[in-house]
Amino acid sequence: MTDVVADTAAAVAEAGARIIEPRKIASGFSWPECPRWHDGTFWFTDMYTATLKTLDADGNATVVVDATARRAHTDVPVTLGGFGWLPDGRLIVTSMHEKLVLVHGGNGPEDLEVLADVSSFAKAAINDMVVDADGRAYVTQLGFDLFAGDEPVPSPIIVVEPDGTASTADEVGPLLCANGITISADGTKVYTAEVMAQKLTVIDRAADGSLSNPRPFAACPFLPDGIGLDEDGGVWAAMPGSGYVARFTEDGMTDAIPLALENGVASACLLGGPDRSNLYLTVGVEVFDFEKSAREALGSLWVADVSHRGGATRP
Repeated sequence: MTDVVADTAAAVAEAGARIIEPRKIASGFSWPECPRWHDGTFWFTDMYTATLKTLDADGNATVVVDATARRAHTDVPVTLGGFGWLPDGRLIVTSMHEKLVLVHGGNGPEDLEVLADVSSFAKAAINDMVVDADGRAYVTQLGFDLFAGDEPVPSPIIVVEPDGTASTADEVGPLLCANGITISADGTKVYTAEVMAQKLTVIDRAADGSLSNPRPFAACPFLPDGIGLDEDGGVWAAMPGSGYVARFTEDGMTDAIPLALENGVASACLLGGPDRSNLYLTVGVEVFDFEKSAREALGSLWVADVSHRGGATRP
């Protein structure tokens, strides 16, 4: 891992990237992930407690969605991943190992129903998700059992319509462990992190929501995970284990946020705050041992003040 950090630091220096120091704003979580900014509030998933939480200005977290009761009815882990909002205001979220997209009705944290079962399209866990202005969800998936140490295999993006109808983005084809996923402010581009290909990929999006023409956007010095988009066309990518979160354009790396590994690894990032110029970082310590991660609660949230804004990009 030391070599990875050194190699990434060398790539940052070679690119002449602007260095921005982050600050910790909250701690006491399992494996925090999938940061969101919605209606003036910061949201995130506390994955191994099967909850979605919000964070107030004083760093206090509140459980808004709680899927722990689902554990009594399934023999797979209940882990909440990517989430977003339908046009009618309801929240939808991936249950990764159940291979379901759930909808939260708003009548208490445990008010969850199945919107879509996508198990026929996913050999392993589903992952992150972004929801477009029409309520259509684009769901990424691991494509292989990461937690069992299986070899990576390509897999497609799953598309879930607002009525729960699901399909795959066949014009895009299979991607190599697509993870974080975003939509440009004008809705014409979708960006995703192909983790095992060590690159960011851009995809054309038509007015009807169909996807096509995937192509490389930027190479990353290490495995990209969760991503966020700014209104200037930059993609911010967390690179767990590298010690950095960085911003990329088609011309290369422009900004870098160092995070020493003794603090954990940054798994995802997103622009939020009143003018969406605060880059929130989710930082975890234990990703493979779910029980230990929840019990020790060493995960934390950080923020860095950057010179770009999220604007109307999604999520």
